[in-house]
Amino acid sequence: MSHDFGSPSGGAPSGAPGYGAPQQPYGQHQGAPSYGYASPGYGAPQGPPPKTKVKPSIGWIVGAWLVFVLSVIVGIAGFAGGIFSAITDAAPTSSFEPGKAVTVKLDPADKPAIYVSAETGTNFECQIQGDPEKVRLQQPGVQQTVTSDGVVWELALRIGVDKAGDYQLTCTTSEGAPAKFGVGKEIVADSVVGGAIALFAVPGLGFLLAVIVTIVVLVRRSGARRRQAAAAAGQWGQPGAYGR
Repeated sequence: MSHDFGSPSGGAPSGAPGYGAPQQPYGQHQGAPSYGYASPGYGAPQGPPPKTKVKPSIGWIVGAWLVFVLSVIVGIAGFAGGIFSAITDAAPTSSFEPGKAVTVKLDPADKPAIYVSAETGTNFECQIQGDPEKVRLQQPGVQQTVTSDGVVWELALRIGVDKAGDYQLTCTTSEGAPAKFGVGKEIVADSVVGGAIALFAVPGLGFLLAVIVTIVVLVRRSGARRRQAAAAAGQWGQPGAYGR
């Protein structure tokens, strides 16, 4: 009686493993999940931090320099106004003809002066009633010309009086040359000091304010940026508890 130890001609018996067939790798089962995937990193950043505006705004700097420009305009206007006011106050408010005696009110505080208006150079002479030691006519040390209502007036003589009052004044021209006279005021340095102060002081204060505001804003904005950068690094750059 013979025994056949080989496989039957129909193949391996049902349920018996085939020794020549490919084997399924040990440790893996069909349908089972794979345990080789990477675990999520709990310390990884989830996105960029939200951007916030840096304060104070640049608008403060722009506004400060606009104030400086405005101060320059105000300074120029103040200076021009001071000069115009000094000229307007100095010009005679009335006039009289040569050879006519007029009574004028004089006050030493006003720095009174005689002005003449003539189309050509004219020789003239003026006399004022009063004590020569208390009432004096003097040649001006500088040449001054003012214009009022279209009339050009030239400073002719300074009037020196010791006290305010009414004085009689007469002026004449050589050979009856046409001219007219008037009593006004000298333009002295004190009359334009206010305009000069406005011209330099107001723009100077505006410039100083603009520089201070610019420095303060830039310094504070720089500090705000550093604080934001430090906060962003601490919030998004540190590993989480599971990422160490």
